[in-house]
Amino acid sequence: MTSFSYNISTEVPSSYVKTLLDFIYVQYLFPQAKKYSQFSQKQVEGVPVLSYIVLDNNLRSALEVEIKGNIPLELTLTPLIEGLSGKLIELTKQDLVIAIQVFEEKSRKRTLYFAWREGEKIIPETLRKEEKSLKRLLFETQLLFFLLITTLTMFLFYFISFNRPDLLWVAPLIIILVPFVIVFFSSNIISRNADWTITQKNPYIHILTYHLPLDYFKNFNQIPNKQQKLQIKKEIFAEILSKKGEIDCISASKILQKHNISCAPENLLSKKINVYDLVKQTAVRFGFPLPKIMVSNTMAPNAATSGPSPSRGLVLITTGLLVQLEKEEIISVLGHEFGHLKGRDPLLLYFITSGEFLFRYYILLPLFPFLFSPFIFIAYFWITMVIIFFIGKFFEARADLTSAQEIGNPSALAAALEKIGFKKLLYERASSFRIQEWLGLDPHPPIYFRINRLRKLDTSKKVKHLLTQSIKDVFKGFIETL
Repeated sequence: MTSFSYNISTEVPSSYVKTLLDFIYVQYLFPQAKKYSQFSQKQVEGVPVLSYIVLDNNLRSALEVEIKGNIPLELTLTPLIEGLSGKLIELTKQDLVIAIQVFEEKSRKRTLYFAWREGEKIIPETLRKEEKSLKRLLFETQLLFFLLITTLTMFLFYFISFNRPDLLWVAPLIIILVPFVIVFFSSNIISRNADWTITQKNPYIHILTYHLPLDYFKNFNQIPNKQQKLQIKKEIFAEILSKKGEIDCISASKILQKHNISCAPENLLSKKINVYDLVKQTAVRFGFPLPKIMVSNTMAPNAATSGPSPSRGLVLITTGLLVQLEKEEIISVLGHEFGHLKGRDPLLLYFITSGEFLFRYYILLPLFPFLFSPFIFIAYFWITMVIIFFIGKFFEARADLTSAQEIGNPSALAAALEKIGFKKLLYERASSFRIQEWLGLDPHPPIYFRINRLRKLDTSKKVKHLLTQSIKDVFKGFIETL
């Protein structure tokens, strides 16, 4: 039978691969022995290999799996039954991607990350606090916009009603205009808080990772805490990066030895990423002017856009995204964010939240004042938020579709979503969690829905009405979950 072969990228070095395959066997396969059989671990020409059999619902041997521990990992899936479901093949591959991401997340606790912008004075990292509320307000789910509008509504309404009832008409104008000004000038506001602003003259971000040797943990049975890792980083920044601009094991060994860590060259990995070029490539495919480009030095993998239109747009990329994703995956994620700019989604969400407020203030309040008693208002507010965020899923689905059509690589975006959202993907195996995701206060559709939709897309067929198609797909996906 025809075998299916895949390469799965991983950020861990070759010295970690044997431990990775052990982790997949011990933590993932063995606890689910009813689903798998005929486990085998061996070395083939010095390369670790893990193989096993996937059983179907009738406990028949359905799929042979082999993982070779090269970099990237080589996965071979061989059906053992005629007409084997493609769904089982896809789920088997996805399960392994999730297991690899879980291992990578654990390995980050024993990894030192360094990021700096070329040509600038290098400053040691500090312990990062929670993302500033202003960034969250402008970049994430628009939930804070809605809460802000509602809070201002109640505060101004009661304050003016008791103190200046003749000026009650002013409250709606303030509540409508303030968020509009924030949305319109959001790119200017955010750029003042940038870690790094990327320009054509200075387009590179350097990222270096050092995976602490595994025998370090065997000897000390512990992993460095945040303060210890921060101290090591500060010393390496001060003694090496600030003087040479790059790290090598010979220079780093003295510092690492102070902390009882040996320097293994194979564990030292570096990337030099032309962020400007990645964003420019994406902008050219969309026919857009180049937006402002920011990089946030945080390991949380994320990208976002802000601004009312492409001409006033801003793109934010985190160093975590640059570390964890491959080039084509990054471009596909940027395509999704450019899809938001193309659809002017920040403005649309603003108009939706503002429209709800005007409807509530000018229609519901005069006709049904009893609705604004505390308990009834809380119920109304919750239902309204669920509806608004469900509408937000239309725009997120359209951004996925826009990226697929403009970039032409939906499988890369699906792979990126598997890596970024692997935890949710695991939880979404439960139908109850899927329903929660559909009706939760998050404008993103469930990860499983987005990945399945992207995998099935035929890029040779152009969709004319992206939003209409996305609305249909979202409703269909939600109904199928019920």
